[in-house]
Amino acid sequence: MKKIGILNKDLSTVVAGMGHLDMLVVADAGLPIPAHVQRIDLAIRPGYPCFEEVVRAIAEELQVERIILAEETGKVSPHIEATMLQLFGQAEVQRVSHQQFKKLSQNSVAVVRTGEFTPFANIILVSGVVF
Repeated sequence: MKKIGILNKDLSTVVAGMGHLDMLVVADAGLPIPAHVQRIDLAIRPGYPCFEEVVRAIAEELQVERIILAEETGKVSPHIEATMLQLFGQAEVQRVSHQQFKKLSQNSVAVVRTGEFTPFANIILVSGVVF
């Protein structure tokens, strides 16, 4: 039995398999997920697991060179944006419209659905390299 890191098999497999510039979306409970993109549904009930907890767990294992946030996140849920900017302080930050965010998510390796009910609590993590 795995005792540290990401315990969810599907999420652990996706993170371990990511290469440079692959994109992983971590989403609130309401983001539409395209049928052709792998869905890792962690949502159990409203608010659980929370968006921030899931992103922090992934950040411990994934080298992130760029984050993509919806412009609406900073306007509607500024605490979410502030937390992401703090967590990924060394990463490039790209802001796009929520519509563009949804289009970009169609090219991700997976979308991780959390139980988060905070509007625009979504992020695209663009994988970097550790060397």
